[in-house]
Amino acid sequence: MQKPKTIRELKDSKYEVLSIKDEMRKNLITRLKESEELFPGIIGYDDTVIPQIENAILSKHDTLLLGLRGQAKTRILRNLINLLDEEIPIIKGCEINDNPFHPVCKACTDKVNEHGEYTEITWLSREYRYREKLATPDVTVADLIGDIDLVKVAEGKYLSSELTIHFGLIPRTNRGIFAINELPDLSPKIQVSLFNVLQERDIQIRGYPIRLPLDVILVFSANPEDYTNRGRIVTPLKDRIGSVVTTHYPLTRDDGIRIIEQNAWIDRNCGIKVAIPKFMKEIIEEISHIARSSQEINQSSGVSARMSICNYETLTSNAERRAIKTSEKDTVPRISDLRHIFASARGKVELDSTMDDEQEDEILRKITREAIKNVFNQYFKIEAHQEEIRLLNDKNIYVSDEMPSEEYVKLLESNKEIKKMVQGLHNKMEDVIMDREITPPMAASLVEFLLDGLHANKKLNKDELGGKATYKRRKIEI
Repeated sequence: MQKPKTIRELKDSKYEVLSIKDEMRKNLITRLKESEELFPGIIGYDDTVIPQIENAILSKHDTLLLGLRGQAKTRILRNLINLLDEEIPIIKGCEINDNPFHPVCKACTDKVNEHGEYTEITWLSREYRYREKLATPDVTVADLIGDIDLVKVAEGKYLSSELTIHFGLIPRTNRGIFAINELPDLSPKIQVSLFNVLQERDIQIRGYPIRLPLDVILVFSANPEDYTNRGRIVTPLKDRIGSVVTTHYPLTRDDGIRIIEQNAWIDRNCGIKVAIPKFMKEIIEEISHIARSSQEINQSSGVSARMSICNYETLTSNAERRAIKTSEKDTVPRISDLRHIFASARGKVELDSTMDDEQEDEILRKITREAIKNVFNQYFKIEAHQEEIRLLNDKNIYVSDEMPSEEYVKLLESNKEIKKMVQGLHNKMEDVIMDREITPPMAASLVEFLLDGLHANKKLNKDELGGKATYKRRKIEI
């Protein structure tokens, strides 16, 4: 069916123009009835954040997402576009997407007065109805609301004419969604300029004796840290925001791993198969989880999910690098590879004010050791292997992040105690590692996991230099 091209054809089609908030509410209700996913790709918020957002939309509220860095706030805001109609009618050539039945700008009002129901319309797709602005200290009222266009004045229009107005981003998002990221970074006087938009739903530009009623929904993101460190949201503005939705980091390790797998780049296409066992994924996520409660890290700054993602990519890259150097076609990340994740973790944690920046690597090393211990103790019960641990010979055991996998196979064949414990670990992981046979790359990863887990539980000593480590039986103190 051909789409209407004039106001008259639009009326004849019985098309109903809804406000942006009514439109989003209608589409949300439809999705809820049909049990459709509201925010595809958003993990761990089904029972916490998403219900708050749904209530805000049903209430027709402007909304602030409040949370620490790396909590998917911007992604959620951008996903709101899915609650808009695929396209809506606007008066053709209008700068602010005027409703054909109720134009508000001077240019469109004059056009409708001249052409009446034969005024041409066009259709605007939802991709063009979402605009986003990162709040920075240099943002001006003119950027958001508008100002006098001196070019139009120079062309002969009277300064007192509404036609000399250059509309800012918010009016140009009329009948759409306007998002401001990092709201507290806006200077207080710029925040004040949003009062009318949020409450009276109109704008005033340079004292013009006209007001433009806007049909726009405003959504914001903010980090609680900003309230004290860089800026703050002025109280009257907070009062005008309908709902404040708090976000959070993954509540479970499995949710964190799903976020990593969804966002990390691991399809390297270089002819080398990198298989990452679940216990290595769990260690990567556990590092971030521990960091989020460490007293040595500034918790008001947060530890972004990006740290887990980048660490996972670095871990994969070092396994890939080793395989290239040793001419192996298959590889599995090892505990010794974890020393390289410090490069991707630095800068993603902010130390407590009592700590020196030079201590960052040592703190990361300490957190990594704790993460290895926590994950290892899930899979391995030390009390069940006391005899094997006691029988570990006094011969030093060498490992390295660049040692070929076959060397670990030889180690297993020459040490039956280690072989038995590694086999036990492998059996615990059969739901994740489908191979019943332990491949050389997996043997290397399991051996290092076992040795470092025993070291973390103070059953083995460890001397480390660079990527090389030596494990030896711990002397019994008398």
